[in-house]
Amino acid sequence: MAGFMGLFALVMLWNTVLAPSSRFPVALMLVITVTPLLLNMRGLLARKPKSCAWMAYISLIYFIHGSIETYANVNERLYASLEVLLSLMLFFGATLYVRFAGKQG
Repeated sequence: MAGFMGLFALVMLWNTVLAPSSRFPVALMLVITVTPLLLNMRGLLARKPKSCAWMAYISLIYFIHGSIETYANVNERLYASLEVLLSLMLFFGATLYVRFAGKQG
């Protein structure tokens, strides 16, 4: 949950306050970057294994984006590194939850 909440807050802040895009409207950037996290949020909060598995897959998109931004954009390297870290936290947390929830039930 810490990975999800942290990634959600980072994406929101990165696109609005910390480093808004000068080429695209802020609303468009928020729709593109926040929508994938919102798709399975309800199931993740309800601890449904299927939603957690999908959230693990979705977190890989943020990992790839953060990795590319870390390499390519020197000015936003800190934010991109945080995105990589939080997406890995979300991935491993969701994956381990699905693994251990499946053994209990």
